[in-house]
Amino acid sequence: MLNQGIGSWPKRRARRTPDRIAVVHEERTWTYRELHERVLRLAHALRALGTGHGDRVAYLGPNHPAFLETLFATGAIGAVFVPLNARLAAPELAYNLSDSGSTVLVHAPEQAEAARTAAERSGVRERVVLEGDGPPDAVGQARDGALRYEDLLARGGTGPLDEAVRPDDPCMIMYTSGTTGRPKGAVLSHANIIWNSVNVLVDTDLSGDEVTLISAPLFHTAGLNMTCLPTLLKGGRVVLLGAFDPDHVLRVIESRRVTYMFAVPTMYDAMAAAPRWADTDLSSLRSLVCGGAPVPARTIDTYLARGLAFSQGYGMTEASPGVLYLDREQAAAKAGSAGVPHFFTDARVVLPDGGDATPGQSGEVLVHGPNVMTGYWGRPRDTEAAFTGDNWLRTGDVARTDTDGFAYIVDRVKDMFVSGGENVYPAEVENALLGHPAVAECAVVGVADAVWGEVGHAVVVLKPGAAADEAGILAHVRGALAKYKVPKSVAFAESLPRTASGKVAKPSLRAAYAHSGARPGARPATHS
Repeated sequence: MLNQGIGSWPKRRARRTPDRIAVVHEERTWTYRELHERVLRLAHALRALGTGHGDRVAYLGPNHPAFLETLFATGAIGAVFVPLNARLAAPELAYNLSDSGSTVLVHAPEQAEAARTAAERSGVRERVVLEGDGPPDAVGQARDGALRYEDLLARGGTGPLDEAVRPDDPCMIMYTSGTTGRPKGAVLSHANIIWNSVNVLVDTDLSGDEVTLISAPLFHTAGLNMTCLPTLLKGGRVVLLGAFDPDHVLRVIESRRVTYMFAVPTMYDAMAAAPRWADTDLSSLRSLVCGGAPVPARTIDTYLARGLAFSQGYGMTEASPGVLYLDREQAAAKAGSAGVPHFFTDARVVLPDGGDATPGQSGEVLVHGPNVMTGYWGRPRDTEAAFTGDNWLRTGDVARTDTDGFAYIVDRVKDMFVSGGENVYPAEVENALLGHPAVAECAVVGVADAVWGEVGHAVVVLKPGAAADEAGILAHVRGALAKYKVPKSVAFAESLPRTASGKVAKPSLRAAYAHSGARPGARPATHS
């Protein structure tokens, strides 16, 4: 085949295992032959819409077979896939669409309003909706002007299609927020995705009879690249859930005989707290992968009591995402560790002078390997800053290693914190807060939370003579930011602590508000 990218996977799988079930969603199943046929139709349909090599096609919605069909069809014609976070607000979506230059947007019906608004503010020329809100017109359009997904497939051809796609061609642009407050699009090549999948196959021993539950969102790199795509590459079966509900997840594990799944710690804790936990048959499970944060000891013990052990990992979107991996045999002995580098990936812990840290010393994690991104979309300066002179990716995270080479993530160079498995970048939240007419200065830090691990806490300095309260401040940002980014509490201060260089001293704020349950200053305040 001329196509050496992941867009050729459905065709390659259809010729090897055509009758195996590839995808399960709700009560429907698709074999690899059926998946290939639908991907081929969609690829022809996208071409008919004027989409070609290098063009960007975006997808917005919860987990659904159409997500995978759009990804593979886009790859089949050499275009670039742009998965969008379904939790983002319309202004955030519009920015990602504009920045990527996406011309086609496929979206779920529940995202119709946000998709329509975002498309109008960007360069999207065609919207494709998975379901319409009434009968289509003569050309298959939904009432709001969007094309209907199934109608588009019905009109798509089934003739041979083999676009020349090289491994180093861009496959997808995955957006990750940065310290500048604006998201950056990490460009992942087909080779990046392929090598990450190979790492997973080697390090987790995935089998062709794998039944993989996908309850984490596919628009996140872990849900897509650490579980779903490696399973499909191996010829296993993926079971897609549109949303995470712990009780429903347990029912699906039992009924579908799930063998492999990924989740963040809060999801695993919710499953263990669900009413069905004690009586659910979990004997089919072979691998439980956890990421987003270290697995708490109490969670490890709870699952060990059911005969289940975790494998853990550390990664980032820019590495497709696998960097470090701790297999289940080491989960108890190396509790708290993120593991060692994936098989075809290398990682170093370096000191500020660039020298390698010795065991016990803290330093920044650097990554090198075929799974590391090619760069940030349209951001050559950010790309250059992300890599060292000898092409190692700077993660911005601090770790130490033990004498066995196992790494422990201990701090962050950047101020990002993780809330319920979602990365939250304070600069982006601070930009939204500064849009409030009463806010002169602000800073956002992550504080401990029993449910989400960390949540945002905003410290606000008001303009002279201005008045505001917590409710008004939070209401201002709710329409501009995804819900998980909105701070859970606000404190009002006369000033922000600063370093000698004038930068806000975030460590001082984190220390001052580490126990923010009292939430000092949350009452209405006036800065005079």
